[in-house]
Amino acid sequence: MSWAQSLIKLSTYEVEVLQKRLAEITDRRTQAEMRLVMLTAEGEAEAAHAGQDASAGWYHIGFLDGLRLRKAEVQARIDAIAIEEAGARDALAQAFEEQKKYEQIAETARTLERRETLRRETAALDELGLRKVGGR
Repeated sequence: MSWAQSLIKLSTYEVEVLQKRLAEITDRRTQAEMRLVMLTAEGEAEAAHAGQDASAGWYHIGFLDGLRLRKAEVQARIDAIAIEEAGARDALAQAFEEQKKYEQIAETARTLERRETLRRETAALDELGLRKVGGR
């Protein structure tokens, strides 16, 4: 295996690791967003219950305060995950660029090797032709 193939293999592995990391971050963000939706639904259900039962209305204010705090905490978690996700996307884009660069270097090396092989073959054939012409 050539050095170029080794670099390509390593960069491919790095891209795969970063893709897995991005998928995990996206899953965490989705779970946090679902938690926020569930808290909102819980608040709506409690509001409906408080509207039907006068004694539950006394506890509703405390519930809303707690709900606001929990929603703010989840929203802060979503915001932090969004920043982490942006960083992971940037790292993945950079890893793709590196991988492409290594692939281009390997292709250039193969092209130069083919040119050199063709040049040598042409020189050998020219020399063989000159020998035949000179041998007459």
